[in-house]
Amino acid sequence: MLLGVVGVSLSAPLTALLVAPALALGFWRTALGAAFLVPGGLLRRGAEFRALGPALIGRCALAGALLAAHFGTWIPSITLTSVSTATALVCTTPIWTALAASIAGQRMPRIAWLGLFLAVVGTGVIAGVDVTVSARAVLGDGLALAGGVFAAGYVLIGARVREEISTTTYSICCYGVCAALLGSVALLAGVPLVGFELRDWLLILAITVAAQLLGHTVFNLVVPQVGPTVVGLVLLLEVPGATLFALILVDQVPPVLALPGLVLVVLGVALVVRAGDHPAEVAIPEQFTP
Repeated sequence: MLLGVVGVSLSAPLTALLVAPALALGFWRTALGAAFLVPGGLLRRGAEFRALGPALIGRCALAGALLAAHFGTWIPSITLTSVSTATALVCTTPIWTALAASIAGQRMPRIAWLGLFLAVVGTGVIAGVDVTVSARAVLGDGLALAGGVFAAGYVLIGARVREEISTTTYSICCYGVCAALLGSVALLAGVPLVGFELRDWLLILAITVAAQLLGHTVFNLVVPQVGPTVVGLVLLLEVPGATLFALILVDQVPPVLALPGLVLVVLGVALVVRAGDHPAEVAIPEQFTP
């Protein structure tokens, strides 16, 4: 799992080095992810693709739209606030899935409510510090938090859909929809999707390989052996990992006063994941981090 932690931890720091637009990164990351899965998926799951009905296609499309919203908010946040803050706030996904389960009538254990409280306090501490830094930093905090909310919607839909179809089929559909939406928005907004320097193309490829192939592929493989709770907790190592890589690669040090807030957010999410009796227990996203 160490390889997986390194992979997802590299995502945000490498993104911070990118000059290409955020929409372009989101487009190519999901387009390349889909292209990687399509050949084997069509060979092994061709019958499953042909059997997809309108209801399943609609749910996959909705999940893809939420994934596009996730990338469309989280990736820009990295350039507005610190890598460590953006990573910690986007990792609040289990908090939102737990809240959704509670609203739907599922009982949330007390330890999960404690985790939610700590995460909220931690977010407040981070926002309070960033208010003194700049309005851009506060906007980045908000976008990263929104990225976590959209990711939660994607996770919740995916947990239901993958009861009926394979993860490969689901991922191809979602990646395809996500890439199409991000590409369309980029074209309408006049954001270039090509014409970048070689350095940016190499970074886009490195982010795709690190986050999706090395990162979440590894976690998907070990979930059956160690369980989703362990994987969910290990994924939280992405926050200190991303902070370390940001220091090495970007020479970026998080605001000292924000560190207690980061610790509270990570601890809060860990308590929610550990509580286990909610969708966050079973819905480990296969292509996150973000």
